[in-house]
Amino acid sequence: MTTRTIRARDRPVFGVDVHSGDVRGDDPSYALVILDPVDEDDPDAPDADGPMARVTRDVVSFRKLCRLIDDREPLYVATDNAYELAADKGELVGFLRSLPDGTRLVQVTGAERPEPLSRVASRHGIPYGKEPMKEAEASARLAAANVGHEVTAFTDETRVKVSRGRSTGKGGWSQDRYTRRIHGNVRKRTRQVQSKLEDANLDFERDVTEKYGGYANATFTVEGRPEEIPVSNSRAGDVRVEVERERRDGIEYEPLVKRRDRVIVGIDPGTTTAAAVVGLDGTVHALYSSRTADTADVTEWIVEQGRPIIVAADVEPMPETVEKFRRSFDAAGWRPTTDLPVDEKLHRTREAGYDNDHERDALAAALYAYDDHEDQFDRIAAKTPPRLDREAVIAGVVAGDASVESVIADLSEDDGSGGGDGDADADESDPTEPERTEEEETIRRLRERVERLESHADSLEGDLAERDERIAELEGELEKARREERIEARSRRAVSRLERETDRLERERDEARETVAELEGKVETLKELWRLDHSNFDDVAADRGFVSVKAVEQFTLDALEAADEAYGLVAGDVVYLRDASGAGRRTAERLAETEPRAVIRDGNLSDVADQVLFDHDVPVVPADAVPVREVDELAVADEEKLEAAIDDWEKRAERRRKAEKQEHLDRIISEHRAGRTLPETEE
Repeated sequence: MTTRTIRARDRPVFGVDVHSGDVRGDDPSYALVILDPVDEDDPDAPDADGPMARVTRDVVSFRKLCRLIDDREPLYVATDNAYELAADKGELVGFLRSLPDGTRLVQVTGAERPEPLSRVASRHGIPYGKEPMKEAEASARLAAANVGHEVTAFTDETRVKVSRGRSTGKGGWSQDRYTRRIHGNVRKRTRQVQSKLEDANLDFERDVTEKYGGYANATFTVEGRPEEIPVSNSRAGDVRVEVERERRDGIEYEPLVKRRDRVIVGIDPGTTTAAAVVGLDGTVHALYSSRTADTADVTEWIVEQGRPIIVAADVEPMPETVEKFRRSFDAAGWRPTTDLPVDEKLHRTREAGYDNDHERDALAAALYAYDDHEDQFDRIAAKTPPRLDREAVIAGVVAGDASVESVIADLSEDDGSGGGDGDADADESDPTEPERTEEEETIRRLRERVERLESHADSLEGDLAERDERIAELEGELEKARREERIEARSRRAVSRLERETDRLERERDEARETVAELEGKVETLKELWRLDHSNFDDVAADRGFVSVKAVEQFTLDALEAADEAYGLVAGDVVYLRDASGAGRRTAERLAETEPRAVIRDGNLSDVADQVLFDHDVPVVPADAVPVREVDELAVADEEKLEAAIDDWEKRAERRRKAEKQEHLDRIISEHRAGRTLPETEE
């Protein structure tokens, strides 16, 4: 570690940067720079005005860093990226919750869109190096100068809860007395907390849950941070006190101080008013647009961003609204020689992000104004002594319409240095101008200021009249909204009534469906009983000249198995194939195993299936020859037509066997003549 003294805050400031490793990995180490306050009587303190501090450097683990923060309770923990201390948003919230009261995490490079640390350090004249220790020191110096944004996950409201410190138990002889004592102590402690908050002049709201003998709990919502509240976490006997800040919806970044740099402002008036703020280095600081904001709201927003020295418009001539803004800020005006074309505005703002065309036009006006004055800014900066504020000199020249030398002289006089030189320069600046006394010059400046203030007052009065009109309009809208709310309440009641009716009808529908399902089950049971009662259907059919037929949906294994499971396939059955196509050898063999009397087919059998059934002497007849009559799952065919079809199949089968035998003999004779030895054949 090394130490040396520099100017700093009255409280310690920590600067942190990752030295090695990664917060998402294992055991990251951090470069830590601490700016410690130094007493005036410290022998190491140099002879200089202002608060002093000593710089301490070290490399620490995350655990040691947290321990040092708890022990030293620094004013700021500064870093160039808050997510170097946490892997994700949840861990970052946990880290923020662990910080001591009064310690803030500061991201010195900006808010959601941080700038490079080197650029921020250069802008504020802070030494910078790429080594982690130098980056940590630059972060600490910047935070000590109130540069950066506080990273916060909590609001400025704090919840103080007073509750029971122990359970009231399961009961017993003294249960009521024990419970009454606990609730009485909670009420007593609540009154003590309320008295302390009132003595500290803090605004708060109280919510109490009353129970037997006193309070079960009490919650105070206090307007203030925990360090401002004269109550801390505690637990004593029957009572527990918890102090916790209210969480925000996400992570937010709040500037340590409001930006008050000199800036260039572009304004696009109209139904939607837009404004853009650009720094004197051409950096886009902020964009704004609103359909409801009035002149006062826009002025307030601009004041929060900085001190305008140029107010610009994108059209010629400058609109009266923009001119009012220019006069109110006593700034120089800028407008193009002709209206800026849309393609040029798109090209000039191509690297910036904006939400609508109005913001684009305002930003284009500001950027073109910067382009027009950039060389002038550089010349002024070159002539400005290092001890003076460059932006103050630029503002005096551009907005005050004065020479560089006179502005430098005035600023030097204000600083108490170079007064004689400033008078000499003023005398040499324009020898033809009559010399004014100091009182005359003061009167002139005061008159100009009065004129500007009167103009601004007139503008504000106009804004006030517009605001009164707006208030009247909003009151009318409020009354209308109340009427609509009453109508909506009646509608909600009607909807609630209809929903209850809908629920009743849905219950009746569900009951009807259950009844239908029950009746369908009864029908299936009756069908099964009917089948059992007509199990001798074959005999009945035979008496009437019909034969029963068992139908199969398709000539496949699955369909055969389904038919067998439904009503059984046994020897002597007549099987009806509703779709005989597509069967293979296995399917045909499965059907042949049942030894059916005959197979009635719809469609054509495959050659393989036809040969298998033929080899097993299973008659196959077309449905055209033997019509099948079906009733539900029952089917019958005419006995005489079936017999005739089987006889016809037998005749065709006999001719087919003879033809096959003749073909076999011809093949034997042919092979014998060829001198070939024939394998044994069955015959």
